[in-house]
Amino acid sequence: MSSKYKIKVGIIGGSGLNDPGNQILKSCCIIKRESVETDFGLPSSNLFQGTIAGVDCVLLSRHGVGHTINPTGVNYRANIEALRSVGCTHIIASTACGSLAESIDRGHFVIPDSFIDRTIHRKGTFYDGTSQSYQGICHIPMEPSFDPQVSNIIQRASEQVGITIRKGGTIVTIEGPRYSSKAESKVFQSWGGHLVNMTICPEVYLAKEAGILYSAIALATDYDCWHESEQVVCTSDVLDVFKQNVGRLIEVIVKSVELIGKQNWDQQIDNLKEIIKSNTLI
Repeated sequence: MSSKYKIKVGIIGGSGLNDPGNQILKSCCIIKRESVETDFGLPSSNLFQGTIAGVDCVLLSRHGVGHTINPTGVNYRANIEALRSVGCTHIIASTACGSLAESIDRGHFVIPDSFIDRTIHRKGTFYDGTSQSYQGICHIPMEPSFDPQVSNIIQRASEQVGITIRKGGTIVTIEGPRYSSKAESKVFQSWGGHLVNMTICPEVYLAKEAGILYSAIALATDYDCWHESEQVVCTSDVLDVFKQNVGRLIEVIVKSVELIGKQNWDQQIDNLKEIIKSNTLI
């Protein structure tokens, strides 16, 4: 398919997918592991480069291999910039979440379409004078928050591999590493939140600033602490649920990458570049 952009998909592995190079690309060709340093520092892990169904891919462990970095300690800017610097046009991110809705049970997959950011200690923009690559001030619009076309691809991929996935939902990102109080959990529900996690923000809006088409697959692992008849969230239980479903998650990611490679993305990439340009003051 003729395209002016070389498609390359970044895959960010979250909790439970901490060694994506071995888990996803072990049977794929042209595997290369490299260290990348950016103007914003080092990313959480080395980059694992390879191909899935002939599509170039780059895998990154959000918390470091072995889950050694807490949610606030993640260098989100370095992670996104590292993926951009090696040519990523797309990102598919995985994230473990607590469910804030009865209809989203443990083991359910959700493609979020909006977010509420409750973080307070993270650097949320590239445009702060740190790098010559990002000059001025960018007031990036965040509707749509996640790229609709990539989200559609993920939904189609899940249907093709026979895995149920919910399209749409608001994800609340808290600072962590602590979990929510019951009062907080109920407030998030009253705001219209469907899921709660610790990592989607600032990742989602940094990706947009960087000109990368970004979407996420959220896996519900628990009911946070709001549900009267369920146990309060426990990290070991979260990881157990993720482990039970990681094979299904990888199936969806692999098929999504394949489908992304079959589509021409010139218009979507150009549109995002124009959004960044028209909202940046220099």
